[in-house]
Amino acid sequence: MPTDPKTGNNKSRTNQKEQKRQMKAEEKPSKKAKTKEKKPKKGRRRILPIWLRIIIVLLLSAVALIVGVMVGYGILGDGDPMDALQWDTWQHILDIVTQTE
Repeated sequence: MPTDPKTGNNKSRTNQKEQKRQMKAEEKPSKKAKTKEKKPKKGRRRILPIWLRIIIVLLLSAVALIVGVMVGYGILGDGDPMDALQWDTWQHILDIVTQTE
């Protein structure tokens, strides 16, 4: 068993370390005491409720779809953009896809 060169005794150093640990433990409150002292969390107040966010996303998606159809049919397809919103145009497209003509 090695000994401390200054004191010649290994036990005194371990006792000192143990005393320091005890003093630190007495100074700091335990984890249980910390959790009891904390205030309860307040709920987050949202500016827009989740149901309203979902409705907004769906509406914006529908608008983007309509604008995309009009741009694709009118600008890229060299047609009238308002024709893209008529049912006859879509019926003609469905007939072409299903080959009923």
